[in-house]
Amino acid sequence: MSEEIELDGEASTPVWAAFGDLMSVLLGAFVLILVGVVAIQLELSQRLDQEVAQREAEAKRRQTLEQALAGPLAAGRVTLVDGRIGIRGSVLFALNSDQLQPEGRELLKSLAAPLAGYLASREEILMVSGFTDDQPVRDTNRQFADNWELSAQRSLTVTRALIAEGVPAGSVFAAAFGAEQPVDSNSSEEGRSRNRRVEMAPIPRPKATDTPDHRADGR
Repeated sequence: MSEEIELDGEASTPVWAAFGDLMSVLLGAFVLILVGVVAIQLELSQRLDQEVAQREAEAKRRQTLEQALAGPLAAGRVTLVDGRIGIRGSVLFALNSDQLQPEGRELLKSLAAPLAGYLASREEILMVSGFTDDQPVRDTNRQFADNWELSAQRSLTVTRALIAEGVPAGSVFAAAFGAEQPVDSNSSEEGRSRNRRVEMAPIPRPKATDTPDHRADGR
């Protein structure tokens, strides 16, 4: 009888040992899960703090840009719609000309620093777009073949002026739209005047693509 009891005791010992091992494994897994949850919470908190700081900085840059535009906006020299800064052509250029007028040069000078600051920490570049009305370039003006060329030269002039005032050359480029995409009817002088404009708008910076390997023969 005593031998049976001893045998039963010996048989039950591994059961308690296995139970203890199982509890240890479960406790270890719980601790790992807890540590993982805490780490995720810390990471999420850090990301949230970074996002809040980034949004505050962006709001400050936008405020600086809007403050720089306050005077021109009030005077009707520029417009601000959906982040696009529109400048009437009459402010920047004389009719059928791509040479900046003094008023236009001063306006671009006042915008250059806020624009450069706005673009500094963003993956965006500034697109400077030239637009014209639908009237053909005057026959007496042989400098431009058509409205496409006139709008291209005007956008280049504005782009170069911004670069000269401190906007990084790699953060701005020129585009031409000619008489396309009017903002008003070309049936009246007031409408045509509104269509003769330059717009500046930030767009996502193109991602760099892998360049092909050089050929083995060096060409």
